Amino acid sequence: MRITSKKCLGPMLLTGLTLLALFYAWSPGASSSVDVRPRQRSPLQKLLHETIQGIISGHHNDIAYHIKEDVACHLALNTCVCVADKETFHLPFSNLLFPRAWAHNVSQAFLESHPDPEAAKGHRAQEFNSFQRRSYSPADELIIAEANSPLQYPTQGVKVRPLKTIIIPGLGLKEETRSNHVVYLTATLGTFDVAATVDRVDVKGEGEKHMTLSSPVLSALNRQLQFVTYTNTVFHPKTADSVRFATEAHQSFFSIKIGHATVPKLYNSGTQKEYNISALVTIATKTFLRYDKLKDLIDSIRQYYPTVTIVIADDNKHPQPVTGPHIEHYIMPFGKGWFAGRNLAVSQVTTKYVLWADDDFIFTANTKLERMVEILERTTLDLVGGAVREVTGYTATFRHTISVEEGGEEGDCLHIRNGYHHVIEGFPNCVVADAVINFFMGRTDKVLQVGFDPRLARTGHLEFFIDGLGSLHIGSCSDVIISHASKIKVPWSKTESQKAYEKFRYSLSSAETNISNEIFYFKNRFKCMTSQ
Repeated sequence: MRITSKKCLGPMLLTGLTLLALFYAWSPGASSSVDVRPRQRSPLQKLLHETIQGIISGHHNDIAYHIKEDVACHLALNTCVCVADKETFHLPFSNLLFPRAWAHNVSQAFLESHPDPEAAKGHRAQEFNSFQRRSYSPADELIIAEANSPLQYPTQGVKVRPLKTIIIPGLGLKEETRSNHVVYLTATLGTFDVAATVDRVDVKGEGEKHMTLSSPVLSALNRQLQFVTYTNTVFHPKTADSVRFATEAHQSFFSIKIGHATVPKLYNSGTQKEYNISALVTIATKTFLRYDKLKDLIDSIRQYYPTVTIVIADDNKHPQPVTGPHIEHYIMPFGKGWFAGRNLAVSQVTTKYVLWADDDFIFTANTKLERMVEILERTTLDLVGGAVREVTGYTATFRHTISVEEGGEEGDCLHIRNGYHHVIEGFPNCVVADAVINFFMGRTDKVLQVGFDPRLARTGHLEFFIDGLGSLHIGSCSDVIISHASKIKVPWSKTESQKAYEKFRYSLSSAETNISNEIFYFKNRFKCMTSQ
């Protein structure tokens, strides 16, 4: 038995060593590790910052200047405040004829109702710092080209896919002949090399983050610079590397954007010469306690667009069937809410565009969806609003401009004003704005990208456009009109369903008000807001 054990021991030991080697080779620890935590500025970026500060503040400090108050007053001071307009006179309907801006202290409103205001402030500051680290890109750094630099380099447009290699275009040195010409290249997230070698040029540091090229012949050095490559070595789906390009006496910086190319999201809507609305557009709506209004909306749609798909989000307590061709009816938990319903409805859209319409709207001959499609197809707009006509004949577009003013550590200031930015060329009835009425058509992928905060259950509209500020290009056309079902009802003619709807819709609790303040204060980091 002892002899047999010794004979088995050798193969067993060999098998164990083999398994150990395979385990080590397959272990995640065997591959190189990359720190994907939010990055602080690298030493190279700190050097860039110090250089810029020196250029900006290091010259001409002894020269007197005179401030132009009418211009300087428009510069950001990072200390915004929200002040309401003063009422100069009292007249009937003066607020309608001369709308004044009101102010709301979001910080005070939210923190007064919070059980631990200091903890809330600290948590918000921590979350904001984390957001800044995640969203920081070296491509956002200010770069100033110093005067009379002999260095030639690309100022923008250099891109590389993650972990891929490119030739850096445009590198060159323009200086007088000397005994030896030397340039240096330094990077943080990648390495340098040369795709070809040139005689009489010495290259040191191939495959490293710092590379030196030198030659007694300037033309040879410039020829060699045409073959310099950059290879990204630290994976990130979207970032940038700051590159230092220098001689002994001069230095310059430029950015190389690192990232995957945006994968297109295309919609196959056919090859018809005219716009096929049924293939291009889905109508989305949310309903609650208004099946009679919803039926009127569907009937009016079918009069003009019989085959367009209608997606309905329904959070009634006792849902009723809504059937018919090209209708998709989705049941939600009871009272789930306004924005949650928008999210659900839009999430089911498979066409290029989604049209949002409230369940008490009515299509008319003036509801030309082709007009909305045309402007979206021919411009860079992501979303275009129409107009809503009341039974009184009054037509509203709800055009607003939205701006955010920097306010320092306490938060920023939100300013909302009636109006628009400018008229769109070629579409005289259309303008560019930041917010429009709740009858709009948008690119489905862009609307989904912004989304609707599901905490806003009973009221909410401008919040969507505030969240989309900076990512949505918005227009408004006054010649695409939808009608609004009459809200004029004498009390004794209201049905039980209408009474229940009004009670649920317009009776806001303090908790819902607190949610609105929390969204503005914490999520959007505003300290105050003004609006008309």
